[in-house]
Amino acid sequence: MTAPEAESLRVRPAPRRRSEWRTQAPVVAVVAVGGATGAVARYALALALPTAAGGFPWATFWTNVVGCAVIGAFLVLITEGLPAHRLVRPFFGTGVLGGFTTFSTYAVDIQKLVDHGRPATGLAYLAATLCAAMAAVWCAATATRRVLTRRQR
Repeated sequence: MTAPEAESLRVRPAPRRRSEWRTQAPVVAVVAVGGATGAVARYALALALPTAAGGFPWATFWTNVVGCAVIGAFLVLITEGLPAHRLVRPFFGTGVLGGFTTFSTYAVDIQKLVDHGRPATGLAYLAATLCAAMAAVWCAATATRRVLTRRQR
């Protein structure tokens, strides 16, 4: 084998790429900041609308419904409307709204209602939250889409 042939068979290292962490660090950071912001907003709403023991958890209900409506409008805006920076969706969609909405507290609230002898209220809360949240996403997405369509005409 000649020297040029040997050189062509030599394994060359792959070009160096940015490490996965370096490309994901900004995303992790904006999700963390957004999550903290959303959690603080949720906590403030819970303080403003306290729930009595065994009472209907209105703060959690409205937090989830409003958060779902906002995510419906937001996703239509950034996917079909306005161009957005690559960090907007993780900051606001995953971070802020993920920290604001609280389906884990929703599950705990249902358990508390059952534990306080109010299983019918717990079941009504379970169904009402699910239906209202789904309706909020659909209505907000549909309304936002209509507004965007009218503006493009």
